[in-house]
Amino acid sequence: MEIKEKFIRLWEKYFNRPELPITFYYTDEVRGIEVVEPAVGHRCIFADLSKVITGKSLCFNAESIGCFGGRRYLGFGLEIMPNFEYFLSCGIPGKLEGERYKKTPELVKEIMKKVPTFDAPGKYIVFKRWDMLQEADEPDVVIFFAPSDVLSGLFTLANFDEPDLNGVISPFSAGCGSIVQYPYVEKESEHPRGILGMFDVSARPFVSGDILSFSVPMKKFAVMIENIEESFLTTQSWSKVQKRIR
Repeated sequence: MEIKEKFIRLWEKYFNRPELPITFYYTDEVRGIEVVEPAVGHRCIFADLSKVITGKSLCFNAESIGCFGGRRYLGFGLEIMPNFEYFLSCGIPGKLEGERYKKTPELVKEIMKKVPTFDAPGKYIVFKRWDMLQEADEPDVVIFFAPSDVLSGLFTLANFDEPDLNGVISPFSAGCGSIVQYPYVEKESEHPRGILGMFDVSARPFVSGDILSFSVPMKKFAVMIENIEESFLTTQSWSKVQKRIR
C-alpha cells in the first residue's frame, strides 16, 4: 500500500497524473471480482480491458477469452488456431483471409519457434487499475496505455539504472502478448526489461490513435518508483516535456 500511494503521488507530480496503469496477477480464488462470462465467438480481450482502464476490476479464466491467441498469450494453453501460419501471412484463397503481418507461412513457423510460452500459475487472471489494488493483491505486471511524451518518461526511467542498451524491448507480438506474455516472462529475469507494445494492427482499434503500451514486471516497477526522485524527471529537460502532458 505504501508503494501504491507513493506512485500515485509521484505520478501526479512528475507526469501530471494521466491515466493510471492497470495491473494483473494470477490466482485460484476469486475475491469479490466479476468473472467475465464465457466468450461467444471471437472476442478480443482489449474490448474488456477498456473497462479496467476506467476502474472496473475484472477476472478471466480460459473460457472467458474468445481468441486462440489470447488464451495462449495469457498462459491458458498452447493451442493455436488451425492454419495459423497462413492466417498471419498470405491466407488460403477461398478458405482463409490472411492478415499479411508476415510475408510467408514458412516465416511464421520460424518465428513461432522463438516466441516464449508459459503456463498460467492460477485458474484466473485478475486485472485491476493501480488505484484499485488492495493489501492482499500481489500484481505481477504493471501496464500503461500512454501517449508518446509519457512513454518517453517511462522508457527513460526504465533504462535509468541499466547497463544494457536494451532495458526496454519491442518484440513482434500480438497486443495481448505485449502486455501479458512478454512482461510476465521477463519477471523471471535477473534484469527484467520493459516491453513497448500495442503495435498489433488488429488490436489498435481498441485504443486511441496516439496510444501505445508500456508493460513492466512489478519487481522492476518498484525499483523505477524508487529511482524517480533522483532521475531526469527532476530536471528542466523533463519539465519542458511535462508541460505538454494532459
